[in-house]
Amino acid sequence: PQNNYLKVQIAGTNGKGSTCAFLESICRQAGSETGLTTSPHLISITERVKINGREISEKDFARQATLIRETAERLVERGELETVPTFFEQVTVIALNAFAEAKVELAILETGLGGRFDATTAARAEIAAITPIDYDHQKILGETLAEITAEKAAIIRENTQRVLAAPQKRAAEQVIKGRCREIDVEPIWATTDIKIKKYDEVPFYPIRSVSFKTERGNYPNIVLGLAGDHQTVNASLAIAIAEILRDDYGFKITDDHFWLGLETARHCGRLEFWQNYLFDGAHNTAGAKVLREYLDEFIKQPITMIFGAMRDKDLSEIAALLFPKAETLILTKPDNPRSMEIAELMSFVPEGFDKERIITAETVEEALEIAPRHSINGIVCVTGSLYLVGEAQKILKERNSS
Repeated sequence: PQNNYLKVQIAGTNGKGSTCAFLESICRQAGSETGLTTSPHLISITERVKINGREISEKDFARQATLIRETAERLVERGELETVPTFFEQVTVIALNAFAEAKVELAILETGLGGRFDATTAARAEIAAITPIDYDHQKILGETLAEITAEKAAIIRENTQRVLAAPQKRAAEQVIKGRCREIDVEPIWATTDIKIKKYDEVPFYPIRSVSFKTERGNYPNIVLGLAGDHQTVNASLAIAIAEILRDDYGFKITDDHFWLGLETARHCGRLEFWQNYLFDGAHNTAGAKVLREYLDEFIKQPITMIFGAMRDKDLSEIAALLFPKAETLILTKPDNPRSMEIAELMSFVPEGFDKERIITAETVEEALEIAPRHSINGIVCVTGSLYLVGEAQKILKERNSS
C-alpha cells in the first residue's frame, strides 16, 4: 500500500509531532489529500491514523486491524514471517493501508523511536526530515549524541530523494551530513532567519507573530497555532518540506496556504490548555527545558504540578528543571506497565525541595481529585509523560460529560 502515494518521514528527538502537525495543516489548506500517522495516542488509538485531518473511525480501524492481523498470521503459518509483528508495526501497516484505500496524495509518517529499525522506515519515504536531535532513550539508541543521531539519520536510505533538517548541534550535524554523502543527496537546512514579535498577552497564552525568510520564500507575521517559542524551529522545518513539495513535486501550495496552515495547526498534549489545566508531555530533558522556559516567561500564577513518568527515563535533569516550579507537587503513577513507581519518583526530588509541598497519589484519578484543592488561584500542570497526559485528559472528559 505504501507505494501508492508520496511519503514524508519525520525523525528526531523533540518536535516530530509538531512538525507533522504544521506540515499536515499546510497541505490540507492547499487541498491536498493527506494522511498522517503519529504516536503515541492520548485517549483513543484512532488518533494515530488521520486522513484529511480526521481520525479514522473505530469501525474502519477495527476492519483494518483484523485484515492486518489475519494477513500476518497467514504469513507466519507459511514461514514467510518469523513472528506476528509488534503492536506498533501493525498500527503502522494499518495507517499505510488506510491511506492507500483513501487514495491520499501524501502520507506524513512520524517515526516512533530512533529510525534505523522503526516500523515507519519500512515504508521507504521519498522525503526524510529530521527535527533537532538531543539525548533520549540512551539505553536503546546510544550514549553519545553522534550514536543517537546515527540511529535517527538512518531513515535516509538509497531511495531517499530529499533530505531536510532543522539546525542541529555540531556532532549531530556532522553525522547527518555524513549520511547524506553516503547516499549522495544534498541536505536542505531549515531557515534560521526567524524573527519573533511580541504583542499583548492574554492569560496563560502569549501572542506572538513570527516571520520566516527562506531562500524560496518570505512568510511574515504568522501567529503560530502551537504555543511556545520553540515551535518556530518546527514550523521552519515544516515550511522547508512544504516548499519542496511545491517546487519539486508539483503540490499547489500558495503563500496563503503557508500562513493559514501554520496558524491553524493543532497538536494535543503539547503546551495545551484546558481552562486552568496545562498539559505537556515533557518526557525528556529537551522537552523539560522548553516547558520550564514557558513557565518562567508566561505563568505568574502558582503551579500545582501532577507528575508521572515511565521507568526508562533518567529524571535527574527533568526533575531539577520542573519540580522547583511547583508550589505543590503531586507524584502519581499512570495506568501503564512501564510506569515508574512513586517511591522511585521521590528519589529524583532535588535536594532542598520542601517535602511538605509533595503529595503522592496512587492513581491519576486521585491526583486529579487532589489538584483543584491546591490550585484555586493558579494552574494545574500535568507533565512528565504523554501517557499521563492522555489518561488525565480522558478522566477529565468523562467527568465533564457525566
